[in-house]
Amino acid sequence: MNPRPLARFSDSVAATTSRSCPDYSALHRWSVDEPEQFWTSVATFFDVPLTRHASVLSPSEDPRVFSGRQWFRGARVNYVDRVLAWCDRSPESVAIIDDTEPGGLGTRTSSYAELAEQISSIATALHSLGVRSGDRVAGYVPNTTEAAVAFLATAALGAVWTSCGQDYSAAAAVDRLGQLEPAVLVTADGYRFAGVDRDRRDQVAVLHAAIPSLRTVIAFSRLGTDVPGAVRWADLLDEGRGGPRVVPEPVPFDHPLWVLFSSGTTGRPKGIVHGHGGVLLEHLKSAALQSDMTEDDVFLWYTSPSWMMWNYLLAGLLVGSTVVCYDGSPGHPDAGALWELAARHRVTVLGTSPGYLLHCESVGVEPARAHDLSALRILGVTGSVLPAAAHGWVAEHVGRSVHLAPVSGGTDVVSGFVGAPTGVPVVPGEIPAVNLGVALEAWSDDRSPLVDEPGEMVIVAPMPSMPVGFWKDPSGDRYADAYFSTFPGAWRHGDSITVTSRGSVVIHGRSDATLNRNGVRMGSADIYGVVERLPGIEESLVVGLERPDGSYWMPLFVVTSDDVELDDDLRERISAALRREASPRHVPDDIIEIRAVPHTRTGKKLEIPVKKILSGADPSAVADPESVDDPDALRWFAALAPGS
Repeated sequence: MNPRPLARFSDSVAATTSRSCPDYSALHRWSVDEPEQFWTSVATFFDVPLTRHASVLSPSEDPRVFSGRQWFRGARVNYVDRVLAWCDRSPESVAIIDDTEPGGLGTRTSSYAELAEQISSIATALHSLGVRSGDRVAGYVPNTTEAAVAFLATAALGAVWTSCGQDYSAAAAVDRLGQLEPAVLVTADGYRFAGVDRDRRDQVAVLHAAIPSLRTVIAFSRLGTDVPGAVRWADLLDEGRGGPRVVPEPVPFDHPLWVLFSSGTTGRPKGIVHGHGGVLLEHLKSAALQSDMTEDDVFLWYTSPSWMMWNYLLAGLLVGSTVVCYDGSPGHPDAGALWELAARHRVTVLGTSPGYLLHCESVGVEPARAHDLSALRILGVTGSVLPAAAHGWVAEHVGRSVHLAPVSGGTDVVSGFVGAPTGVPVVPGEIPAVNLGVALEAWSDDRSPLVDEPGEMVIVAPMPSMPVGFWKDPSGDRYADAYFSTFPGAWRHGDSITVTSRGSVVIHGRSDATLNRNGVRMGSADIYGVVERLPGIEESLVVGLERPDGSYWMPLFVVTSDDVELDDDLRERISAALRREASPRHVPDDIIEIRAVPHTRTGKKLEIPVKKILSGADPSAVADPESVDDPDALRWFAALAPGS
């Protein structure tokens, strides 16, 4: 058996730098002690030609910050070159499997050769429409082959991609996509979700009318209809068939590749700009070295084009893997739908959320008994904190040989900060390791590094995939304020974490929502991990508020199962479990039943907005309703605010 990518990289490092790294810990230490040597080694290992006429790491042009602009100045690159290299190396291998719910279009596959032809056809069409390097192309799209091709064709021209899923309303899409003044919109007539066809042609019309910069709309069909006034995607493919292969435009290392958006729960969504070179290096490192993927893998992460994990899903194409694009619900026609999809396509690396795993457990799904998951090697989990108890369920019901890989990162770097490389043991409740090239620490308020106690998560050195800036922020003030205002000279990410003496990381939740009871800091995830395993509890949310009289109120809000009432007995069982499995300090002051927990559209609980509303803020001022999965669930908390 050939060595896995991380082992081959370690051997390569030893051969080219005389640096012996006998284990992951040593390799990580070298990667942050010698960042220029490390990232040069990554580029060399993956045959990315960056080092000629380029400085590896330059001082920041803005002394307040560090960013993706500091890397490989003078180098020219294009993200798409790497994908097309696999089209030459493995033309008959399957690049993308596109699948839908029952009743939809069914399964479609594209080989790497076919992918190259599609990219070339759409790039030629975009060029004929006047799209040039630096212009913007927006996607209002489901997670499909066409969405991936549209991004790759855009990037090949040096144009800038941005997207959101069609579950967003036109108004929410305009708030995001409209900021970039795109020249072309790529869209679909709709998508199928939870057994229902969702026709989005009316929303496309509103979106088109609301963005004056749009010159053309290109539309593909998922529901068998045409979008009025749009150029048909299928016609563009027909016109380009048999034409010349696109030659990707070489662009500077920090040239914008795409613009992603913050959640919008703290104001208008911020456009986060990432560069070609930074994303290319980071995603090669993450896919191959952190996630152990090669051309032999089939990669499925349940996501949508509104979430950075969609961008990361496409990293599978950089290492020659087969990527599965799925635009339906993970729970239709039943809760085990995602496992069925993984089994049918022989998925080897599957990604999902803690919420999905907990739901499967609560309704009695037994994935390994119901489906053949013998191909599955790695189960990645992100989006929120994975409770320790979930590890036992995965071992028992998914497979003891499956590597459960909790990871955490952010849209800000379109990747992970911490993860679970396959050679590092996983301790339930912890993320095993800090990712290579990430100089991560937990700090106290006075900037002292902490070990084995909670602190603020900070990154103390630049990463190539850090933003090259925010969209329409020429002074850099918004960028500096977002990450560097708390600790000048260090990136504060906003998570409360513990770095253990073994090098693992425990994430307690967002630091702004950290519970601070009588001077003792606690993470909300510690409470959720206990409460949400109790029979009759579907979900929970906890916040802590400092009251004007100096007292501290820590209410716990719970969603119960349909046939369960929150009575005194259930309240006592919740309190007893927290007292027993966490500590007496984790027992809430009040336990209150709610209809639903409000989340961002990517599934994160809105602890901070709820805290602000309970302190008297207007719900519409703390979160854009379009960024919330259930705006009424968020507005409900206003009734508990002072003076209401």
